[in-house]
Amino acid sequence: MTRIALLGTGLIGRFYAQSLHGKRSRDRIQVVYSRSPDRAAAFADEFGISQHTTSWQEAIASDQIDAVVIGLPNHLHLEVVLAAAAAGKAILCTKPLGINAEEALQMLNAVEEAGVYHAYLEDLVYTPKTLKALQSVQAGAIGDVLWVRSREAHPGPHSDWFWNKQLSGGGAIIDLGCHCIEIARNFIGKEIRPVEVMCWAETQFHPVDVEDHAIGLVRYENGAIGQFETSWIFRGGMDLRDEVGGTEGTIWLNHWLRTGMEMFSSSNQSGYIAEKAETDTGWLFPVGNEGAALGYDDMFADVLTQMESGGKPQEDFYDGYVVNAIIDAAYQSVQTRQWSPVELPLWRGHTGEQKAEKHRAFDEDHDLIKSERMPDGATKYILRNKQTGELSQRIVAK
Repeated sequence: MTRIALLGTGLIGRFYAQSLHGKRSRDRIQVVYSRSPDRAAAFADEFGISQHTTSWQEAIASDQIDAVVIGLPNHLHLEVVLAAAAAGKAILCTKPLGINAEEALQMLNAVEEAGVYHAYLEDLVYTPKTLKALQSVQAGAIGDVLWVRSREAHPGPHSDWFWNKQLSGGGAIIDLGCHCIEIARNFIGKEIRPVEVMCWAETQFHPVDVEDHAIGLVRYENGAIGQFETSWIFRGGMDLRDEVGGTEGTIWLNHWLRTGMEMFSSSNQSGYIAEKAETDTGWLFPVGNEGAALGYDDMFADVLTQMESGGKPQEDFYDGYVVNAIIDAAYQSVQTRQWSPVELPLWRGHTGEQKAEKHRAFDEDHDLIKSERMPDGATKYILRNKQTGELSQRIVAK
């Protein structure tokens, strides 16, 4: 059993508590922290937590806990991680790891110097569909991954601090782009170095000083592209979709809307439907188990099992640091309107990675560009002469 101090009782804290007391069941939150004494007490009562406090320092210092789970606003992560590392506690931190890569690197250095276990709580790489898709990619089902598109869009965050640049570090890019960037890294290969970023971002609608819409491209050393689309102005719920394109196949993933359960209601019922749902009448898209669908259950199963066995989780603070570095480059690109380099003074992956193989032999003299079955049943082959580069086509009758 892992004894946990949960810091934060907001939406993310609620998802964390449900999963921590659910999937593995043997793990227990021993103490919960909230700035509000009333909220701390109510949360503790709801989830059967024996202690609650309005001091995160007190929660971390308790000798009754093994691990600290951080579900706090972005600007608090650095201070809390440094204190937890100094106290010798295992640390599980929500996304993004830091306000920027400099902060993230400080946190990575702190946990490694202290020798404490650390996990980066990037839930969306743990969704059941993503885990299955990753298995397929790693088994070679779609060949070399050339392009990953990840999209997260919804009507905007649920708490005021997200909209405050001083507390969050930015808008839709740092809030949602961190998910999309790490999803792409997992599919492309986390050992492949991200090289540069081109990003557009604007505050298109809301009266705030952070971006509410952004689209970016991340180029990797092997030539692969990660594309992220993030928005706080999407209407109709939460749009979570990924596409993975390889030399031998394609994967499409839809995690939230139109995933198998659709319901129409014209009654006067009211209530919660799913995260970011904007209405409780008309066509609705309920989610059976949100914790499982969003990856929380499998995420905590992985990070706590690895903690117990002395292993390494799928996501740790090093991954959070790389994500922050890519986000920094994205914000720089928004300002310069040019490709911006990803600055990674600490890089532990491959270097000099080769691009995907471009040639597929058709015969001794030709490479195959494409084959296609035609309406009459014949097969047409588009070919390139290996010596001259001349393009030609060949039709083989049915």
